[in-house]
Amino acid sequence: MTLTNEFIEQKLEGKFADQVSNFILHYDILTFETPVENNLKVLTFLQDDAELGFTYLNDLTAVHYPDRIGEELAVVYMLQNIKTSTRIRLKVFTPIIKPDVFTASNLFLTANWLEREAYDFFGVNFVGHPNLIRIMNVDEMDYFPLRKEYPLEEQTRIDKDDDMFGR
Repeated sequence: MTLTNEFIEQKLEGKFADQVSNFILHYDILTFETPVENNLKVLTFLQDDAELGFTYLNDLTAVHYPDRIGEELAVVYMLQNIKTSTRIRLKVFTPIIKPDVFTASNLFLTANWLEREAYDFFGVNFVGHPNLIRIMNVDEMDYFPLRKEYPLEEQTRIDKDDDMFGR
């Protein structure tokens, strides 16, 4: 049996109905969303279902969308079916005020390190993670450097002529 994007979408909609949405094909990878409280249910289904078999977590990252009020942080899971080499992308959104997402480290061993990295750089709190501490930045850091909360360059510089940079 071929694992097509249409088949994956039908299986997910059959199981979760309106709890999965925004199915799009992005760079030939099926991408969809689910509410943050359903992340483990969907991940478990994708892993355990014999026909789907997404048993490998390729990547996990976070993205900061400052303009999406109430959904400022996205956690993005890249899953792969090793037998068919099919990949899918799952997104969950969480508010920046309370960025709690259930940990997937009990489902996928690779999630342990990747969730620590997302915490370290974006501040996503993975609830239930066995060792959620900074992994690359110093412990004394009181901010999350990959959030889009800071200007890209110092605003007080006078040695730059914006006309030279096309601005």
